[in-house]
Amino acid sequence: MGKELDVDLDKPLSAYEWTRMFSLITDCYQARRHACSRRLASPLFAFIALTVVVAGCQSPIRALVGGNMGLTGKMGIDGDVRMSGEMVTISRSDNTASHIQSVVIDGRAENAGGRIAIVDVDGLILNRNFSGLNSMGENPVALFREKMRRIECDGSISAVVLRINTPGGGVTATDILAHDVTRLKQCRDIPVVACLMTTGCGGGYYLATHADQIVAHPTSVVGGIGVILNSYNMEDTLGQYNIIPVPVKSGDKIDLGSPQRTMKISEREILQAMADQFHERFIAQVQRSRGAKLRQTLPPLALGLSDQKRDNEAVDHEPLSASDTNQIFDGRVWTGLQAVEQGLVDSTGYLDDAIDLAGRMAGLPVNAPVVLLRRDNDRALSEFDVTPNSPMSSLLPISIPGLDRAKMPTFLYLWQPEPSFVTTAG
Repeated sequence: MGKELDVDLDKPLSAYEWTRMFSLITDCYQARRHACSRRLASPLFAFIALTVVVAGCQSPIRALVGGNMGLTGKMGIDGDVRMSGEMVTISRSDNTASHIQSVVIDGRAENAGGRIAIVDVDGLILNRNFSGLNSMGENPVALFREKMRRIECDGSISAVVLRINTPGGGVTATDILAHDVTRLKQCRDIPVVACLMTTGCGGGYYLATHADQIVAHPTSVVGGIGVILNSYNMEDTLGQYNIIPVPVKSGDKIDLGSPQRTMKISEREILQAMADQFHERFIAQVQRSRGAKLRQTLPPLALGLSDQKRDNEAVDHEPLSASDTNQIFDGRVWTGLQAVEQGLVDSTGYLDDAIDLAGRMAGLPVNAPVVLLRRDNDRALSEFDVTPNSPMSSLLPISIPGLDRAKMPTFLYLWQPEPSFVTTAG
């Protein structure tokens, strides 16, 4: 609802009228601020803007203020300000974000033959909202789903390039993204090309295997086909500070994986079985997707064994040679050139090559428009622009593994050479 105020500035304003006027603007500002995270300009600036527009008008007017308003810089008004007529202000009461829009960044926008959409997957793939300095605070899983739905409903998009730059992420979060890609291909039957940037490992590579073609930069890091569960034994550390856990539990395995005590062998076997199952799912997807393209190797004899069991076998038997293990599936990473030799990717190239390939597969002309899917407050100047969405593990300048127990542990398709991922992985 709008609020109305009759003001006749042919006569000096009374103290009451000035109070009413500022109160009205202030109420509008507070309502807008409460409803939307984007702050408006101060009430004083809003009032100045209105008075500048209607200054000098001698006849009654009706001013309607709505939408977003922001003022920057220095402003000043000298002399008398006169305003008469009726002023109506309207403020939104919802708190919804802007919808994903297609922003043309390359090619001819007027080309009606079809467009190529770039969908970026950057950073850790986790099903939670990120927070941090200069962060958009987006949930990667929710954002990806929104982009997929946009493409499903946009008949002008004829091909998709997945621009992947991630070491991986949560097993479930990764699987959700992969499922959305499969659904898009079934719904629209359009080509999907994956382009691996600096890093395409773990869940990033898992997602790429759901595309029709995979292009990797020659210097990309590819692979990491494995599963990791971050678990730590902090029993001795707690003891040094005289911190003695006193758990009250029902169910012997309810604190399975707790860092407060040493993990039992039977408990490790339970978690190992879960990791093996997730690993087998990953391997099956790669074999199903890459098929005969994969370099032929013998079955992975040592896969699925715990470190302790593997060490025991190494004592009783000869060390396993490279020909006896399936190197592709042991979690190691490869360069883009090596990944081509192993059959993990189809070719090496750059993002431009992946875009050209997707256009050819869709039968589009060379100058087909390339679009990014962005919100209205997200920059989109080139195909390399990334939505700022960096996680913040802690306000402290240190990272202590295992402390963020509210966000850990979780099974991860993740290449993890850096321990700080423990607290950022959530």
